[in-house]
Amino acid sequence: MKLGSIRYLTKEGVKNIWANRLMSLASIGVLVACMVIIGLAVLIAENVNVAIGNLEEQNVVMAYMKDYNWALYGKEATTDNTASNTTSDTETATPEDTEKVDKNGIKDSDYVIHSEDEAKALCKEIEKLDNVEKVVFVSSEEGLESVKESMLEGQEEYFSFLDDENPMSCAAKVTMKDMGKFEETIKKIEKLSGVERVVSQSDLANTINAIKKGVGVAGFWIIAILMIISLVIVSNTIRVTMYNRKLEISIMKAVGATDAFVRIPFIVEGMIIGLISAVISEGLLYFCYRVATETIISTLGTSDIVKYGDMALILFALFAGIGIIAGVLGSAIMIGKYLKHEGSEFAAI
Repeated sequence: MKLGSIRYLTKEGVKNIWANRLMSLASIGVLVACMVIIGLAVLIAENVNVAIGNLEEQNVVMAYMKDYNWALYGKEATTDNTASNTTSDTETATPEDTEKVDKNGIKDSDYVIHSEDEAKALCKEIEKLDNVEKVVFVSSEEGLESVKESMLEGQEEYFSFLDDENPMSCAAKVTMKDMGKFEETIKKIEKLSGVERVVSQSDLANTINAIKKGVGVAGFWIIAILMIISLVIVSNTIRVTMYNRKLEISIMKAVGATDAFVRIPFIVEGMIIGLISAVISEGLLYFCYRVATETIISTLGTSDIVKYGDMALILFALFAGIGIIAGVLGSAIMIGKYLKHEGSEFAAI
């Protein structure tokens, strides 16, 4: 197609909008409303994801290890082994048949983690698992301090005796990437040698996962429904324009214009309506979101809100895409039906 033809057809599309400006304004108004709702849904979903991300960081998993304190305080006493080491049999046993027992009756074989280096090595092993984002080693002393900090003010002194005999085992503080794989990751951690038990908030993890899925499904259906509404609105606008230019279309067909030549002005009209709606929606959404976020920040004092500037280009691309798709599809479908079913009228004129 020649450049002159393209200019002519584009000009015709713009003229169509002006000739049917009331219907075009109505279409733009409805499209803007749909796009603003879609934009709000996207922004709400993004803010929910940020809030959930903060919850995920707090929903850590504590993997306690089989160290000396576990053998001393958490494991059942192996009285049979202790007794065997206090009998006269130990006098005749060879070094290979006996194992040294300390004053508490604990042998090296009674626990897996014998030093801080081994504990940190286990942390690195956990960090290599899929879906594990970060692992922090927590010593028994740090664990005891954490317990004291969680107590009410003034109650710490009641547990001062634990400073001399700390019963806490060392642990690995695990943060996960995807809460949807929470249970699967927990099972993998529990299977590692040296891990005694895993303490987690599985209910919170399930709730977080359910919220993320719910927001995703709701956002999809909102966009899908409003996309259909946008398509219908643009189609009706093109239909009005098309019937107003019925005689002109007939003449064009009579002198040999192709269907593509007839379609292009209407497609241009639909695209322009969509792009104008996208620009207006971007500005209107920015104003509404700014007012809403300023109110939330001043009222609740929170700063964990997605900035509009971070989403501006994404939202405009989304709006422009919706406008162009709705304009092209609506125009193409409507003019296609008209040319197919009303073509006999062209010959009669």
